[in-house]
Formats: sequence, C-alpha cells, structure tokens
Amino acid sequence: MSLNTHVESLNQKHAEIETSIEKEEVRPYPDAMRLMQLKREKLRLKEQLRRISRHH
Repeated sequence: MSLNTHVESLNQKHAEIETSIEKEEVRPYPDAMRLMQLKREKLRLKEQLRRISRHH
C-alpha cells in the first residue's frame, strides 16, 4: 500500500468515526461508553496521521 493510499484510508476512517460520533450525540439517549470508544479511536487515528506527516 502506498503512503498516499494509507493516508487516504486513515482520513476516511477518521471521517467515518466523526459521523458516528455525531449520530450518537443526537440520539435521545447517547451511549456514553460508545462515545468514549469512538473518540479514543478518532484520536488514535489523528495521532497516526500526525506521525506520518512529520516523517514525510
């Protein structure tokens, strides 16, 4: 997998998680544990993207 493809994949996953967070937050009874897990995953992806951009 090329670097650009990998970065695009990470960006896509990040966007999907953001959408999931937004949907969860507007539910009548948001699942706090699910939100926490989604936000952690989003942060992990963001950190991964930051590391990649620093090295290239």
